[in-house]
Amino acid sequence: MNHIDSPRPTRHPVAHAARVLLLGLACGAAAPLLHAQTAAPVEPTTPEVSPATTLERVVVTGSAETATGPVKGYTPKRAASASKTDTPLSETPQAVTIITRDLITDTGATGLQDALNYAAGVRSDAYGLDSRGDWARIRGTDPSEYLDGLQKHISGYYTSNTRTDPYTLERIEVLRGPSGMLFGQGSTGGLINMVSKRPQAESQGEIGLQFGSFNRRQVQGDFTGALTADGQWLYRIVGVGRKSDTQVDYVQDDRALIAPSLTWQPSAATSLTLQALWQKDKRGSTSQFFPWSGTVLPNPNGRIPTERFIGEPGVDHYDSERSSFGWLFEHRVNEQWTVRQNLRYSQNEVDYVSFYGDSFTDPGQFVIDPINQRVLGRFGWFQNNKVRQLSADQNVEARLQTGGIQHQLLFGVDVSRATEDTRGASDSPPYYGGTVPNIDVFDPVYSGYVVPELAQMPKTTLNQTGIYLQDQLRFASNWIGVAGLRHDRVTNKLEGTPDEKSSATTKRLGLLYQAAGWSPYVSYSESFTPVGGVNCAGERFDPQRGKQWELGLKYLPDEAPVALGAAVYDLREKNRLVTDDLNPNCSNQTGETKTTGVELDAKATIASVLDLIANYTYTNIDVALEGLPRHQASLWTKYSFALGSTSGFSAGLGLRWVDAYKDGVAATTPTVPAHTLVDALLAWDSTNWRLALNGTNLGDKVYLASCGARGDCWWGARRSVTMTATYRY
Repeated sequence: MNHIDSPRPTRHPVAHAARVLLLGLACGAAAPLLHAQTAAPVEPTTPEVSPATTLERVVVTGSAETATGPVKGYTPKRAASASKTDTPLSETPQAVTIITRDLITDTGATGLQDALNYAAGVRSDAYGLDSRGDWARIRGTDPSEYLDGLQKHISGYYTSNTRTDPYTLERIEVLRGPSGMLFGQGSTGGLINMVSKRPQAESQGEIGLQFGSFNRRQVQGDFTGALTADGQWLYRIVGVGRKSDTQVDYVQDDRALIAPSLTWQPSAATSLTLQALWQKDKRGSTSQFFPWSGTVLPNPNGRIPTERFIGEPGVDHYDSERSSFGWLFEHRVNEQWTVRQNLRYSQNEVDYVSFYGDSFTDPGQFVIDPINQRVLGRFGWFQNNKVRQLSADQNVEARLQTGGIQHQLLFGVDVSRATEDTRGASDSPPYYGGTVPNIDVFDPVYSGYVVPELAQMPKTTLNQTGIYLQDQLRFASNWIGVAGLRHDRVTNKLEGTPDEKSSATTKRLGLLYQAAGWSPYVSYSESFTPVGGVNCAGERFDPQRGKQWELGLKYLPDEAPVALGAAVYDLREKNRLVTDDLNPNCSNQTGETKTTGVELDAKATIASVLDLIANYTYTNIDVALEGLPRHQASLWTKYSFALGSTSGFSAGLGLRWVDAYKDGVAATTPTVPAHTLVDALLAWDSTNWRLALNGTNLGDKVYLASCGARGDCWWGARRSVTMTATYRY
């Protein structure tokens, strides 16, 4: 059955999804109660202690931070993404940004790009409000997304991806700069590794209700603890159910999600965590591709409203469904040797029907009505993508010593296979559609256009295998070195055409000096990214390659919640895709391009009551690449206080500033104005309750996130206010 033309939904109705979600939340809420009945007789296994001793235990527990576990506050000291080992950030010769669970909660992030609003070195909303994906930029490039160390989607683009819900995450780690030696194919500018919430030994749970702007209604729950009295089996269940509109008319943002996980710890040396997820989103596209006229440039009819929808009500949709299963395994053979394996199988389907403005044929003008500038031509994109992906990363870690040098060796092999099955309405990619009836942007009358029957497109398969070796060395007491080498082989198969094969060897070198909390470092790294598809001449693209030198300084004292960082880099790319000047529907590859920049960041907790995050980023990007602002800065503060005898109150204030910029060098390309946005928090926490009021873009500033040289502009997110009530136990 062609489900695009059939009444929607035909599978997994929201009512059924809600029942599944509520059942999962009920099971999560009941599990600790059942455990309390069976395990209560053996609850404390340690002798009774005095209050002073109990306080001391809290301090000890807080110091035992791991790279994947919970962290109190905003200043973690360890990470795993930059080395695939649990390593202090003070010993990592690379710029790394970490967004903790507490920061995600305090800023009220409802999506990945919201969570990155105060991340150093990151442009979080490069395409503004776009419900189809998360559009961050790191050092001028589109980063690859990883989940628990495995690439989330190696095949396709946003048309093959389901957005990750930040409520399912413990932390987000941003690697700034090429990381090809550890992760293989990926972005030149960096990558984002999202770390899932994992089962915890301490029984705890929460259930929350959220209401907000654009008719947002959400229920969420998170339950974890031990299933057995001996603590060998731990569980966690995370669930989200949401019904919501968006700032764009006729575009919804509904979600049903459940993510159970189970950990088996037969001994202190062995751990196996099983992870599963089912997520169904029913959304539309908030991206309308409006022209320069009426957005960044004057229009005789005024400004195009930010809520304007130029698709087809009841026809436009961007629906996705994702299911995955996998595991995280670790076994410490002895003090020297540890083996690990991360594995995940996922299925992702995206059903995408969208009508958007033809702002490209005649950049900056209304294609159909250049005089009155009211009637705009439209394109249609009609596509259904199904992607099946299996990824596994297995490695062996050895801690050895040769003479006066301590080695932390890592040898690993990772493999990935992704198959993409696509149906489209046209045999002329990339639009999978074509032109559709025009529309008056200022007084839209919808045409009732009927989506044509979708046809099967050639199936694509991407196979990747990588072998890597890394050594983290400590010598002469204070010196730390990192050296790594990797070799990748990739086969890209397109049904009916010869296989496309590519390979690459990537390197990584770093040197760091550590003393009194200060860590100056220098590093060199490379990246390798296969690029599928063909150019306007029908020629296949070459792999994209990158290399970078970075000089940095960190201050991370062990005894204080402070983290300061500064980095200067020189990044070179080769074979990056750019839009063809003569045909915006095609892409070409550049020669070598250059991006340089400076990044400053600071995190601190002052007197236990004031949390502070401050960032500044300078990016000087090659004119051949996509335009980005040279300057941007952000500041987030949270102050904790008491009112009378009632403690637990906190107030937060955030500022985000982006400088003016333009895309390309053409004199006719308009400049995107600078903008400053204000965010805020007011919250109260008690033993069992949290009440929080979050606001983003409190001034309701109408701003443009970007305007491309090809002729389209993207509105930023308007004011959004959410109220969340959470019961915790």
